[in-house]
Amino acid sequence: MGLSSSIDVTEIIFTLFWVFFIFLVFYLHRENKREGYPLESDHVNGVTVEGFPGVPSPKTYLKPHGGEMQLPGGGPAEREDLPLRATAGHPGAPFEPTGENPMLDGVGPGAWANRPDEPEMTMHNEPRFKPLRTLEKFHVDKNDPDPRGMEVFGAGGELAGTVADIWVDRVEPLIVFFEVDLNDGGSNVMLPINFSRVNRWKRTITVRAIYAHQFKDIPKLASPDLITMLEEEKITAYFGAGTLYADDQRAEPLI
Repeated sequence: MGLSSSIDVTEIIFTLFWVFFIFLVFYLHRENKREGYPLESDHVNGVTVEGFPGVPSPKTYLKPHGGEMQLPGGGPAEREDLPLRATAGHPGAPFEPTGENPMLDGVGPGAWANRPDEPEMTMHNEPRFKPLRTLEKFHVDKNDPDPRGMEVFGAGGELAGTVADIWVDRVEPLIVFFEVDLNDGGSNVMLPINFSRVNRWKRTITVRAIYAHQFKDIPKLASPDLITMLEEEKITAYFGAGTLYADDQRAEPLI
């Protein structure tokens, strides 16, 4: 009688597969906790939750354009002293902003992550987002409407400004921002295309998230031809906040 006649090879392979699969799930779940853990209670100070498995030991990662980052522990610093408070004392109660301008508080629908204050780079170590005026090899296709010169209207139907330029994603060639020259003569501001509705026939752009007079408070760029990851966050968050805080009636109950 051979050895194989007393061993169920299929059962052994099946068992090894499940051992490997369980280990894989354990490993991936633990690696998923390199950022954002341990969880902190919104209502009870000092209470943290790791769950099972716990947070992994720190690992050093090489950044693609030089430098290192260690996780957990070496990511962007947590935002401190957020301007918000709970509307009730029980866990799960909603929060409300407490700053002078809820659209700039960076909480709720206007929350932003503390990303590096430096431009996102392409694989060729060049800024990913740039205005069209600085790119010689990019142009608007002749079959598409050129947004430059289009009038931009806020939620109330009032004119906010005119599109002075468009910002392009050089990795996936598409428009990501409109650069708007404001009617009041202030410095140009950035309008994310995701919050824009373009009418190619009327050559207008409508923004429902904020009103025309609120365009002047859109976070500004430190450089006229570069946008950092942190600036992207804050600009997009401003429009997100506007969906709830731009008008007092938007925050009222639906019924």
